[in-house]
Amino acid sequence: MKSVNFQELFKPSNAPYAIIIGSDCVTGLQTARILHRRHVPVVGLAKNPRSPFCRTKVVKKIIPADITGPGFIQVLKQIGPFLKQKAVLYPCTDLSVLLLSRHRAEIAEWFHVALPDEAVVEMLIDKFKFYSFAMKEGFPIPKTFFLYNRADAEKAAQQLTYPAMLKPPLKTPEWDKNTGIKVCKIRDAKDLLEVYDRTCRWAEVLMVQEWIEGGDTDLFTSNCYFSRDSRCQVIFISRKLRQWPHEVGIGCFSEEIRNDVVRDETIRLFEHVRYHGLGYLEMKYDPGRRKHYIIEPNIGRPTGRSANAEAGGVELIYTMYCDCVGWPLPENREQTYRGAKWIYLRRDLQSVFKHWRRGNLTLGQWLKSLRGVKYDAVFSWSDPLPFFEDFRLKLAGQIFKKNHSPEDGDQPAKTAAGNGKLEAAEKISR
Repeated sequence: MKSVNFQELFKPSNAPYAIIIGSDCVTGLQTARILHRRHVPVVGLAKNPRSPFCRTKVVKKIIPADITGPGFIQVLKQIGPFLKQKAVLYPCTDLSVLLLSRHRAEIAEWFHVALPDEAVVEMLIDKFKFYSFAMKEGFPIPKTFFLYNRADAEKAAQQLTYPAMLKPPLKTPEWDKNTGIKVCKIRDAKDLLEVYDRTCRWAEVLMVQEWIEGGDTDLFTSNCYFSRDSRCQVIFISRKLRQWPHEVGIGCFSEEIRNDVVRDETIRLFEHVRYHGLGYLEMKYDPGRRKHYIIEPNIGRPTGRSANAEAGGVELIYTMYCDCVGWPLPENREQTYRGAKWIYLRRDLQSVFKHWRRGNLTLGQWLKSLRGVKYDAVFSWSDPLPFFEDFRLKLAGQIFKKNHSPEDGDQPAKTAAGNGKLEAAEKISR
């Protein structure tokens, strides 16, 4: 790390600093902008300081740090003595949440860490532990198998109903590097064994679940914040309208919606485990069974659609900040259901293009879907550079090419053995 003058950087401020752990991702950029508008001084840590999302002007300084390992904890220890008031930490990845939880005692004198007990963090992040907990406590989850070896995969292949999906319980750098996707859609038993053989080296354990029928619009999410006494201080419900890659990707266009089942299940889960911090729960409605199923929780960090709450007039991110520093909570914490939308335009264009090629969406329908109050994940009139850099690096010259980058979900990725190819997203299941 290049020498940083922390004394000069962390000058006395009326508001305690916020430290974004992961400024090189969309959620880091969104969180920084939200806090900056509330006049909170923001400093970021980033593994890739040259990321488009680090080109923002709302962050005072981007400090290089390995946020995928304990190196960033050492950076926080260097920063700590220069802080006049305890700073609020906003980790933006699962690994940084996990590491913060494990090392929280080492930095507690300088930083507010909004997380529940370490055992709760470990359980909610580790999909094996969470699904085991959910089955025991009666929370609705799809039929799930954990694959430690080929024998487990063969057993699951015979017992599953297809289609299904396969993913690691905790996404690893190796998984990201070799697939670039969130999950693999599996069409039948033979496909499961083939995909398992190709991917098993990229994670210590894999999990396979029944595929919940329904479209993108049957995917609902809740973003929330629970205070130290495990009380829900704010909750915001939205649903996906489009995602990229299709079926197995990450939401790129969503809208707020009322869904009391998702709201109540979120509160029931997090109250049950005595939760504290930012939380997220994804659920999918199966029209055939007329039932909602928990897909996964994400904890301790903002998510891409946390900013949808801002478009809906709900101060999710700032509520956590105020609660941590002991300030009165903001008044705007109730969802009013005004149809606010969130969009990551670059990814949405990719999704829309594929829908258009398949005849599922016209230009007019797409434009109509954009009406209403929106929050763009990257674009900002007052801070435009990240948007144009993101387009320059990721979209121009790629979106219409035959082979896209792994992030775009279509590029063939090398197998762990270095031979052959594993095709991502929908191609993985042919």
